[in-house]
Amino acid sequence: MTLLATSDLREDDTPMSATPLETSFTGGDDRALKDAYDQYGSFVYSICRRSTDESTAADITQEVFIAAWRNRARYDATRGGLGPWLAGITRNKIIDHFRSVSREDRRIDKVKNTPQPAEPTEQQLEEVTLRMLLVEAMDELPERARNVITMAFFDDLTHVEIAARTGIPLGTVKSDIRRSLDRLRHGLGYIHG
Repeated sequence: MTLLATSDLREDDTPMSATPLETSFTGGDDRALKDAYDQYGSFVYSICRRSTDESTAADITQEVFIAAWRNRARYDATRGGLGPWLAGITRNKIIDHFRSVSREDRRIDKVKNTPQPAEPTEQQLEEVTLRMLLVEAMDELPERARNVITMAFFDDLTHVEIAARTGIPLGTVKSDIRRSLDRLRHGLGYIHG
């Protein structure tokens, strides 16, 4: 995703601000932990489930939210949304899990002398996490903006071609793309911040 810059500025060049959930979460409001889990629990579980079984995915999901709550003071909304921050913690917890399993498997293999199944690499986990974050960030865009971004970056159409195809004025197409990229950048901030 080299198309995304590292700046987290809105259209009017003001810094991205924290959502009410992000503010209450970093402030230590007990209800915020439940709200964060309600909003992002299935997302975190989905990342875990792509590389582990159901039981392990559920355990890692709980570990992620415990770690996030304990380290909530480290969260900085200007660097990205709560979802990407949790995804980064998730990626680290999955890696920790496989390192732990690998150590245990090596001990068992010394006794059994059987080959180990391949574990996902950090790069594979990063790619899965990034893809899931991108899908989530795209889903949060308004429909017109999502369609314009899709035409520009997945269908490889120029701004002029998009305007002609959709009937949207060229300036609006350009504005939609710029605003959408800012929102996507914020949605991916903790992964590539």
